[in-house]
Amino acid sequence: MKVRALEDVVGSNREVDGGNWISRRLLVAEDHMGYSVHDTLIRAGTETKMWYKHHLESVYCIEGEGEVVTASDQRIWPIRKNTLYALDQHDEHVLRAFTDMRMVCVFNPPLQGQEKHDADGTYPVDSKQGNPPLM
Repeated sequence: MKVRALEDVVGSNREVDGGNWISRRLLVAEDHMGYSVHDTLIRAGTETKMWYKHHLESVYCIEGEGEVVTASDQRIWPIRKNTLYALDQHDEHVLRAFTDMRMVCVFNPPLQGQEKHDADGTYPVDSKQGNPPLM
C-alpha cells in the first residue's frame, strides 16, 4: 500500500516548477505502479506548448478554465472543471489557461520525477521503460 498526501509532496523534490506550471508528483517511476500521477497547477494567462512523443497522458481538470489547441488541425477544445482530455495519439498541443487551473495528470510510462519540457514540449523517455504503444 502506498499513501501519500499532497502536503508531503509540496516543498519536496517531487514538486517541480516549470514556469507556466507547478507539478506535484504524487506517484513516479520509483513507486513501481507503471504510471505517474501529478497534481498540477497551471498559471493563469499562460500558454504552454507540449508534445509527449514518449508518453501517453490523461488530464482531469478539477479547477479553472482554459483550452487545448491540437497542432495537427488547430482544433480548439474548451477545458473547464470536471473535464478530462486524453492525449491518446501523442498529440502535439498548446494549453492556454484563462484562469488558474488545477489538473490531475496521469502519465504512461511514468515520469522519473524531475522532468521539465524540452524545446519541443517533450519529456525524455526512460530507456528502461520504452515508449507506450500508439493506440
